[in-house]
Amino acid sequence: MSTFQYGANVQANGIRQHYLRYGGKGQPLILVPGITSPAITWGFVAERLGEHFDTYVLDVRGRGLSSTGPGLAYDTDTCADDVIAFASALGLQGYHLMGHSMGARFVLRAATRHPEATLGRLVLIDPPVSGPGRREYPGKLPWYVDSIRQARQGMSAQDMAAFCPSWTLEQRALRAEWLHTCFEPAIVQAYQEFHSVDIHQDFPALRQPALLMVAGRGGVILPEDEAAIHALHPAIEISHAPEAGHMIPWDDFDGFFAALGNFLGHSFG
Repeated sequence: MSTFQYGANVQANGIRQHYLRYGGKGQPLILVPGITSPAITWGFVAERLGEHFDTYVLDVRGRGLSSTGPGLAYDTDTCADDVIAFASALGLQGYHLMGHSMGARFVLRAATRHPEATLGRLVLIDPPVSGPGRREYPGKLPWYVDSIRQARQGMSAQDMAAFCPSWTLEQRALRAEWLHTCFEPAIVQAYQEFHSVDIHQDFPALRQPALLMVAGRGGVILPEDEAAIHALHPAIEISHAPEAGHMIPWDDFDGFFAALGNFLGHSFG
């Protein structure tokens, strides 16, 4: 039985924020997807999260059905502020934050920029740890830009196989359907800020319990990165999805929930 409740929009931080709600009961959980992942592409994960949590999946500005276009800011701090403003607009309290890739950077920054927020726990799923003077993010910008431009013209699941060859037909079809909603300048800025904005500064200031989930085959977070983050925030928990690439639940759905474990107080085994 599906846990999907509805999709809706709310005015928060000066923009329209679109979201999908799953579960509808339990402790609130806000999920912030990655750089080119509209909320709907995380639906298969949110369905399961919704079994235990009141789950809200955001369309980050410049993606999906949220506000977009050339008149908006897309920097890390603004997008982090969006998350807290979203929760405030809906009156959420004691909510967990879960972010994947870019979204993990946003929820980490949201927690440290807003110590007044009544947050529960943070799940940081394979965030890019590049930054000034650090190793480059392994994903290359043309992979994103080329696929977005093709999606704007119209592309099929078969076309998407050139970019996501290991994904299922259903996953490729969904990405092909929604990728055109990703505003290219927003994507470019987010990618550039993987390298110009250093999130390491946020770890020592983090007050909430946090889990860092590492993709074993992603190449985004290496053992030396884990050691550096642990040195900055010794209380952080680190788990691994050893058989997954960067898109962890796409590569190993069960492995994703095994890596999540009972960190949020519920086991998905």
